[in-house]
Amino acid sequence: MKWIFEEQMQCSDALSSREKKMIREKVYEEGLDFEDLLPVMAEKLGGEGLIRELCNGFNLLMDKDKGVITLESLKMNAASLRLQDLRDEEIVSMIREGDLDGDDALNEMEFCVLMFRLSPGLMEESQLLLEEILEDELNTAGF
Repeated sequence: MKWIFEEQMQCSDALSSREKKMIREKVYEEGLDFEDLLPVMAEKLGGEGLIRELCNGFNLLMDKDKGVITLESLKMNAASLRLQDLRDEEIVSMIREGDLDGDDALNEMEFCVLMFRLSPGLMEESQLLLEEILEDELNTAGF
């Protein structure tokens, strides 16, 4: 989902121009997917910073009147997201992938969840962190 990468690079205030250039080079020259970079961004920005960046990205893509990402709002941003060659059906498919409530749009929570689901590295790190927290809680409780 390179469109998400481009959108994040445009809206990121937390990354310097040099860092953005380096990340773009990794994506386009080395053939990495955006999903591969989410753990790096999470490490650099921290959990709250990453969520803030994802929310910034959501705000750029959403339909300002409806407060959600729609087919129309993605089509309006098509050129900047390098989506101009995609058919409507392909864009709808991307929205459906994250649409949990079936309204044919992505709200902020659905967008953020989708970004995490698309990143195997972040999901693995989250699982390890959860296991560590649970183990600490059980040890503290005397189990």
